[in-house]
Amino acid sequence: MTNTINSKRFVIRKSLIGKNTTINVEFKNGKSCTYNHDEVYNIMKSTLDKLPCFIKYNSYTSSTNVPVSVRNVVEVITPSENK
Repeated sequence: MTNTINSKRFVIRKSLIGKNTTINVEFKNGKSCTYNHDEVYNIMKSTLDKLPCFIKYNSYTSSTNVPVSVRNVVEVITPSENK
């Protein structure tokens, strides 16, 4: 079973690891994307484990865009592409 979350920011949470969650994001700038949380976590794991926010809050977020390290697996759609 796949869980789906709609969000206004890119997010990786420890509580979602292993739950096969699909996250749909619509950023304030109009860009949007959909990604598999576990797939992105596995790519970012070594970086996340060093980030103070991930260590302290068990979460990493970005309200403006998808991290560069996962842009090759997460398709970002700009507003002009939605039309």
